[in-house]
Amino acid sequence: MGELGRTLHAWRDRVRPEEVGLPAGGKRRAPGLRREELAHLAGLSVDYIVRLEQGRSDSPSVQVLTALARALRLSDAERNHLFVLAGEVEPSPGRISSYIPPGVQRMVDQLAGAPLCVCDAAWQLITWNPLFAAMIGDPSEWPGRSRNIIWRHYAAPGDRVVQTPEQQRDFRIAMVTDLRTSLARYPRDPDLILLIDELRAGYDDFARLWDDPTVGFHQSERKTINHPEVGSFAIDCDVLAVPGSDLRIVVYTAAPGTEAAEKLRLLSVIGLQALT
Repeated sequence: MGELGRTLHAWRDRVRPEEVGLPAGGKRRAPGLRREELAHLAGLSVDYIVRLEQGRSDSPSVQVLTALARALRLSDAERNHLFVLAGEVEPSPGRISSYIPPGVQRMVDQLAGAPLCVCDAAWQLITWNPLFAAMIGDPSEWPGRSRNIIWRHYAAPGDRVVQTPEQQRDFRIAMVTDLRTSLARYPRDPDLILLIDELRAGYDDFARLWDDPTVGFHQSERKTINHPEVGSFAIDCDVLAVPGSDLRIVVYTAAPGTEAAEKLRLLSVIGLQALT
């Protein structure tokens, strides 16, 4: 086992299952995460985790390292050390980061009753909780660019969020404002530049808003969800900023005793299943 494998194993051993929203019961040889649990949290195969820890696969990609850092709740310094051990360049401050601090990840794990997701400065989906997937659709099935909220808004307008013309216009202006701000902060981020270029070339309305000096901001908003199994319901949506980072947390909530609250409870039971 090489240094990368030993370090991953040690970090895995120190994470208690209950800290990441997993049941702590059953017999365990160590108090930390099992390999299959880490694989589940990071979106990797168990075999790949085994090969990494045994030193039989010592060149993980940046995406894999980022997923492992998030799943293991690493600090910024530990994440950078992980990159060094894997022979990768430490995350550059000149590029948008998809790193989720441990406290934000705990929020995702523990707020099971509210659909929520976390996005980076370009509005790329990084992580989400099961109720968000049940309500909106499973993002793990959305390839590449389809996980970008702005791109999806233009390219896949037939999703489950129903907007009035006024809501759509306000949403687009706010998103364009966000991208302008992100480009000012990360002018050399190639993925961000490519996203903006593709949106400007592919969608006239985006190009017009991009060249328009109008500025918009996210506000608390009531959205209508058109769900194929539980029907339509209205729910409140808030965008929360994470201090010290560019992350945005999108949280959906329903007032107690409302139809929306009842339908969220039903969705928490059925998850991604289709009712017959």
